[in-house]
Amino acid sequence: MSTFSASSLFAGVNSSLTNSYAILSNLYSDGLTKKNLTKALTNTTVLSSTYGSTFASYLSSNFSTLDKNNDGTLSASEVQSLLTQVSTRGLTREQVSSLGSMSGVSTDTQATILDHFTEIDTNGDGYVTSSEVQGYILQSKIENQKVKDTNKMINRTSLFYGDDDADDDTSSLLSYKWIQDDTSSSS
Repeated sequence: MSTFSASSLFAGVNSSLTNSYAILSNLYSDGLTKKNLTKALTNTTVLSSTYGSTFASYLSSNFSTLDKNNDGTLSASEVQSLLTQVSTRGLTREQVSSLGSMSGVSTDTQATILDHFTEIDTNGDGYVTSSEVQGYILQSKIENQKVKDTNKMINRTSLFYGDDDADDDTSSLLSYKWIQDDTSSSS
C-alpha cells in the first residue's frame, strides 16, 4: 500500500466512469436505458473493451437510484451527478468494491480499503473520501515505522546484553568486553 495514492483511486474512478459512459452512450441511439445496459453486459465486444463489464454492471444494478428524473434513460447530467457525489462525498463500500478495480488500483489495495473501511471512514457517514484514505495510509505508515523501530531497539538491546538462549559466552557485546578484560588480566 506504500506506493498507493488515495487521489489515484478517486481520479481513476472518475476518469473510468466518464470514459465508460461515453463509450456506452455512443453504442445506443435511444440512450443508456436499463435494456441497453443489459445488452451491453452480454455484448462480447463491449465486455472486452478497456472498462469491461464493471461500469455497465454498476449502472444496471443502481439504475433506479441514478435515473433521477425517472425517464428510463441515464443522461450525461445524471452520470455527472454521480461523479460529483464521488468527488465531494466519497465512495461507499459497494462503490469501492464494484468501481475500485476500474481505477487501476491493485486488488490488494482495494481489499485493504474494504477490510478497513470502518477505520478509514473516520466520520462514520458510510463514505470514504480521498483525505480519509490518505490519512489511513499515513497512519499505517507511522504504525509500521513504530513496529520497525521497536524491533530495531529490541535487536540492539539483545546484541548488547545478550540472548539468554545463546549457546556460548560471547553472545553479547557486554560479555565480549568481560572476556577481553579477563584474558588481559590473566596474562
